[in-house]
Amino acid sequence: MFTGMRLSIIIPVLNEGDRLSDLLAHLASLCGCDSEVIVVDGGSGDDSRQAASHAGARVIRSERGRARQMNAGAAVAQGNIFLFLHADTMLPHSSKQVIEAAVRDSGGVSECIWGRFDVCIAGRPLILRVIATLMNWRSRISGIATGDQAMFVTRRAFESVGGFPEQPLMEDIELSRRLLTLSRPICLSDRVITSGRRWEAHGALKTVWLMWRLRWAYWRGADAAELAKLYR
Repeated sequence: MFTGMRLSIIIPVLNEGDRLSDLLAHLASLCGCDSEVIVVDGGSGDDSRQAASHAGARVIRSERGRARQMNAGAAVAQGNIFLFLHADTMLPHSSKQVIEAAVRDSGGVSECIWGRFDVCIAGRPLILRVIATLMNWRSRISGIATGDQAMFVTRRAFESVGGFPEQPLMEDIELSRRLLTLSRPICLSDRVITSGRRWEAHGALKTVWLMWRLRWAYWRGADAAELAKLYR
């Protein structure tokens, strides 16, 4: 039986005060008062908490670590669909409607359903467009989603796999692997726009090469904590 839907948008942050005001204003224009926005601060030294609170978001604190922060947000969320959003990522204008339609068409919030958006990487280098296209193709083929793609999951599915594994890297990859035991992801063609700052700062091709090396090592059983040291 179909039950009502409520979307909880969970945003882990660490020193993202300069981005939060624009992001939260954007979310308010998209989602309205029937969705909740939870900002989970991991110990910021800037005005992240103040910016989020001023924008009307619910603000909580947790131990630092993206997985821990997202689990903490899910633990207090009131919705039955969780959307995990990075602070440097903007949702498409139709995001709430397409998520709800996709969940409804797949059986409703009582089912173990999850998915993600296609991604567009904002930035000057043209190679970022190629990288985004390859990310989207890879995700469709493998069924693995990344945090940049704004993953969404029904409460039932999230709780069935125990939430995010509390590891310092690849938490999105591992969550995808666990969710794949329940169902294939819904791959939405609507695009989120994520910042290309990481690629621009360190070089697009160099960053891609590093990420592929780390993922390959992870698939072969390397410890996430050791890989996090290399990533940093």
